[in-house]
Amino acid sequence: MRIVAGEWRGRRIAAPTSGPVRPTADRVREAWMSIVQLEIPGARALDLFAGTGALGLEALSRGAGHVDFVEEDIRTIRVLQANIDLLGAGPRCAVHRGDAMRFAERLRDLAPYDLCFADPPYRLGLAVRLAESWIAAPFAAIFGVEHEARVALPPGGDTRRYGDSAITFYRT
Repeated sequence: MRIVAGEWRGRRIAAPTSGPVRPTADRVREAWMSIVQLEIPGARALDLFAGTGALGLEALSRGAGHVDFVEEDIRTIRVLQANIDLLGAGPRCAVHRGDAMRFAERLRDLAPYDLCFADPPYRLGLAVRLAESWIAAPFAAIFGVEHEARVALPPGGDTRRYGDSAITFYRT
């Protein structure tokens, strides 16, 4: 896996060799970043279900000011932290160990983020739940969530399909 553009363009980052992580494909990540590119410079971003950190690290590479990563699995956090260290991104980010759904729900009425990236595990209904949570109380100006293309998210978003995956964007 590699960083697609920006300061760390072409740099490779690690992915766990086992476990629950399903990294976002380079072409999907590139499309995702292209859609929000004008909002990235200086942004305060949130990467829910961070996994390897590819989405948040891509945003940092493109000029985001700060990224909070939320991941629950300790083995995956070790890989995420190694990726942060490899790129020297530590001063511009924070890693939070915990349940991404609970983290997002605690943000209600705070709206502290400019951008939120979420790539929850497929087939658990988490993308729908996250979208519903954001609709009820937006915690970021722009919220993008990756999900299976065949899964419909609540109305009000703009959905882009990439093979079996889709990203739905919501904006305040």
